[in-house]
Amino acid sequence: MIVVVKPNVSDERQNQLIDWLKGMGLGVHISTGEFNTVLGLIGDTSKVDIDLIESLDIVDSVKRVTETFKQCNRKFHPEDTVVEVGDVKIGGGNFAMIAGPCSVESEEQIVGIAKAVKASGANLLRGGAFKPRTSPYDFQGLKAEGIDLLKIARQETGLPIVTEIMNLRDLPLFDDVDVLQVGARNMQNFDLLKELGKTDKPILLKRGLANTLKELLMSAEYIMSEGNDKVILCERGIRTYSDYTRNTLDLSAVPMLHELSHLPVIVDPSHATGIARLVPPMACAAAACGANGLIIEVHNDPLHALCDGAQSLRPEEYTALAKKVEKIREALA
Repeated sequence: MIVVVKPNVSDERQNQLIDWLKGMGLGVHISTGEFNTVLGLIGDTSKVDIDLIESLDIVDSVKRVTETFKQCNRKFHPEDTVVEVGDVKIGGGNFAMIAGPCSVESEEQIVGIAKAVKASGANLLRGGAFKPRTSPYDFQGLKAEGIDLLKIARQETGLPIVTEIMNLRDLPLFDDVDVLQVGARNMQNFDLLKELGKTDKPILLKRGLANTLKELLMSAEYIMSEGNDKVILCERGIRTYSDYTRNTLDLSAVPMLHELSHLPVIVDPSHATGIARLVPPMACAAAACGANGLIIEVHNDPLHALCDGAQSLRPEEYTALAKKVEKIREALA
């Protein structure tokens, strides 16, 4: 349920209303916009007297929210959420370029790629330290050493780092990581999501391989219900009947998620297609349909990459793509 407070209501009267609602055993999520304040009521609202609340002279309207996701719902929070990572802003008209290798392999590799993507306009560095792989015999990442190498790359370039967390027991290793990524396979790891909700770090939440948008938003709700509202949604392709690409990039998810939620939405065309030559057109399409950013795999030597070289762009290819994306965004402005 949401309660829309009329404009120009004093803080004292608004706080009195909030205290009264909390006295009913309800949680109250406060969203202050340019023209009014929206109070999102969380909990058992079945016994709330809508007519009584609407009769209050400071209340503009009261509406029931039928969707099971509440805190990430745009009805609860009409204004776009802007997630800040250092000086980088994601959402609300701000566009983030996240780039780097699928996995961290060495100091020379990660620092070199970090410098290259920064020169091309990237403002966050991605790199896998812990790697979930389909085969137990494939490279699983450098783990703690990989995080240390990412920190070195951050020190060399100033780029905030984004890397994936797979297990709760590893959470202490991520204390100095700027953005924690939840991969597609862990989208419904609810214990992990709840613990990440207790942190104060931005969480990049990827859509699962075969999950609906509602399920993605419910996973975001798990994080937000614990107090962390710094959530970035990521469309990375879903499994369909396609037999020529790794996954199918669901670009319709971008405007749909913007309609349903106030959270920023970015797109991963690398994992979606699995083919480097398809990444640029899909990245451009993502920018055109309203994405708040792109996360793209870049490797200095894709042929010898230890992980996902087939979908990685070379630095010079990323530079060309970044210029195209910039022109598309300028055309849409």
